[in-house]
Amino acid sequence: MLPDRHDHPPGHGTGHRPGPAQAVYGISVAAELAGMGAHSLRLYEEHGLLTPARSAGGTRRYSDDDLARLARIAALTGQGINLVAIARILDLEDANTALRDRNEALTAERDQLRRDRDSG
Repeated sequence: MLPDRHDHPPGHGTGHRPGPAQAVYGISVAAELAGMGAHSLRLYEEHGLLTPARSAGGTRRYSDDDLARLARIAALTGQGINLVAIARILDLEDANTALRDRNEALTAERDQLRRDRDSG
């Protein structure tokens, strides 16, 4: 269950949940939701594993995407993998995701071109 948040961004009072990339959680809430200490979140940021958004005042703000990344980091550290190796694994996973997304976009574009050619 998510804690009640009273620091919603402007226009957010409609009862809708934030999108997965919308940074709404402070560090203490994010740490609690991730099941780890705030010091771990700071350490992961220091090692480049996580880059939370910052408020205008410089306060760290975490998103559901950040929480998913923290779960992945926790799984990897639980396997005994060090932070330098985790950084490399996450970089490779991110690159793989970007390549898959690009491949899907190119496939969709190709399919649309074929449909246009066949219908004309």
